[in-house]
Parts: sequence; structure tokens; C-alpha cells
Amino acid sequence: MGKTTAEKIIADHSEAQELNAGDIVLANVDLLMANDVSGPMAVNTFKEINADRVFDHKKIVLIGDHFVPGKDIKSAEQVKVIRDFAREFKLLYFENEGIEHALLPEKGLVLPGQLIAGADSHTVTYGALGAMAFGIGATDMAAAMLTGWVWLKVPETMRIILKGSLSTWVSGKDIILYVINKIGVDGAVYRAIEFTGEGVDSLSMESRFTMANMTVEAGAKTVFFEVDSRAKNYIAERTSKQYRAYSSDSDAYFCETLEINLEDIDLQVAVPHQPSNGKNVREVAGVALDQVVIGSCTNGWLEDLRIAAGILEGKRVKQNLRLIIIPATRNIYKQALQEGLLNIFIDAGAVISPPTCGPCLGGYMGILAKGEKALATTNRNFVGRMGHKESEVYLAGPAVAAASAIKGSIIHPEEVVN
Repeated sequence: MGKTTAEKIIADHSEAQELNAGDIVLANVDLLMANDVSGPMAVNTFKEINADRVFDHKKIVLIGDHFVPGKDIKSAEQVKVIRDFAREFKLLYFENEGIEHALLPEKGLVLPGQLIAGADSHTVTYGALGAMAFGIGATDMAAAMLTGWVWLKVPETMRIILKGSLSTWVSGKDIILYVINKIGVDGAVYRAIEFTGEGVDSLSMESRFTMANMTVEAGAKTVFFEVDSRAKNYIAERTSKQYRAYSSDSDAYFCETLEINLEDIDLQVAVPHQPSNGKNVREVAGVALDQVVIGSCTNGWLEDLRIAAGILEGKRVKQNLRLIIIPATRNIYKQALQEGLLNIFIDAGAVISPPTCGPCLGGYMGILAKGEKALATTNRNFVGRMGHKESEVYLAGPAVAAASAIKGSIIHPEEVVN
């Protein structure tokens, strides 16, 4: 029987001669990543075991992105821990450059066929470029920084075949909310997901990154998109490094196959308090909002900002509503500035934040008070995720978010676009 992409990549990164789903193996990593939330815990564990070296200083990336610029003394000290550790061991280090899951691909550090472990659940984002990427805990991160190895159970693979083409305004965020609603928050637990079919051809890299990012909200261990011409062009614009792209054999075993017609998907909104609570935007239209956030590692890409600006241009945010714009990286921020997008946002009444995870995890730059409701392009809407435990977060893509900021309540973009 043939092998899946996950089985092939793990085999080539381990000493196993033959492996199958369910096997537990020791695999060597191509890249490790931790941030200013998970990083300090990994660093402390690393020191507790009296480690005095890392396996390869060129393969470990530490990023300050959740609480930067430092919002208080505690957060400043968190960032200092990883900053000092990176300096001591000459690791790759970024601060105030962007959100990890957008920044690493932008820097050309993510390549097809790599095995990437990150101390953050949304590390799965890199599957948009054909890498096997997954989240691990701080203790495993400390051990991996020393040895270069991680323990893995080989996951089964679930195939999702995308057919047809996207309707107006619909993007990757709508697709993944639709998929999670269909399979549930546990529909892909410890599975790899492969997105395939002709429908993938119409998806931008930004949509693919967003979809890959949120597969973990259905429990996925990792995710893969085919390394097609669009992906290859994205990589070629950022690095000249060589890589090997993998794909599943035609006779590989898939534990489940799901077919999705993209033409069946309208704009989606996930209502509190699960990303799986996706509904057609028309079903929840009219919900009054206190805040709208456009940004994060899911929808802070330039494409997303262009969509939002196209809706907001010449219009004003509803009085008493807060609109926060967060470009995912410094480079995206700069491009948005050069294209005049930031002027559109400012004229509309928005606040523009530097690249940060900030409000997504209830960190800062947009905390919700008791009873407040927010619509966000972030990836989670759990109880208390963005602030007070009695606040509510709705999830949507940039088109719905921008339109709703104008209206002051959840609405379809066609209601505000002439």
C-alpha cells in the first residue's frame, strides 16, 4: 500500500525503515520555534536540566510577538528571557517583526518537506507550504533544543477534496469555519488533514495559511496543501534554498474522505463559544457589536487588509464601536502604508496596532469588558478568550468584519457596499 505525505516525511526524518499510522517514532527536526509565552517555560526547563548547548543554533527560532511591545513589567521580563537566551546561544531571534505564523514563511524559513515543531498550537500554519508542522509543549521544546529530536505518533490522514470555485467575498476563513462546523472540534483529533482537489487552485496563499492555521481547532495534528506553482512562486520570492516536496501516493490509505463544493459556502460567522459554531452570516445578522478586530495570524495578511480597505474606503466606523487593525508583520504593515490602506483605516476611524498577537489571546490592545461583544478575524472564540469571561467573540473573515464595523452590527458586506 502507498504512503501518505505525513508517513513519508516522518520516515525520512527518523531511523524507521517502515512505519504506519499509529507507530511511535523519534524524528529529527528541521526547525524549532517558540514565542514569548511558551519560550520562557522552555528556557527554564532547558536550564533546569543543566543543558549547556543547543543541537543547532541555526535551526531554533525565538520570537517576541504575543506581548510586544511590552505592555507591563511582567511581559517585558517574559520577552527578556527569550531575548537573552537567543543572544547566549546565537539563535535566530525576532522581536516587533511580526506574528510567528506569518513571519516565518515571509522570512523564507519554512520549506516543503520540513519537519517543524513549535511551542504553539497554531504551528500547523506552515502546512500551507507542504511542511509537516505541529505544536509541542515547553518540556518537549527544551529537550528538542538540546537533542534536535521529538517523539511522534504517526497520524492517520483525513483527505478533504475541494471542488468548484469561490463566491464573491468568500475566502479561506469562510472555508475553514465551514469545514470545522461540519466535522466538529474533535473531527480531526491527532489526524493529518490533506486539502486537495481542483478547488485548491483558486485559493491564494493567504487563504491557505488561514485554513491551515485553524485546522487545529478541529484537533488536527498537522495539515498539508499540495506544493503547486502558487506555493513554489511564494517560496522562490523569499529564498533560494532547495527543498523536497512530498505528496501522498494514489493508493495511500485515508481514514476519512470529505468532499466540499466551494460554491456551497457563503460568508461564515462562528458564534460564541466555539470555532465550530459556524453559521451563514445572514443567520446572525443584526448582532450589535462593541469592537471589531481585523488582523492576527489568520487574517492580518496584505490580501485581508486590501479587502477590508476596499469596503471601508470613504466610510466611517459606527459611532461608539472600536475598530482595531493589526497587520501580521512589519513588512505587511509597510506595504499597507505604501498602498494607502492605512490612510483609509485611519480616515474610517480605526486604530492601527503594530504587529502583535495582542487581543487574540486577551493579552492587550483590545481587551473586552464584561458584557461586550466583538467580531474578530482571529482563530478562537472561547469563553474569556479576548477578555472578561462574560464577553463574547464572534469569528469571521475580513469582508464581514469591515462591513460590520461600519454598520455596528454583524452584516453581509453587500449591505454596505454600493
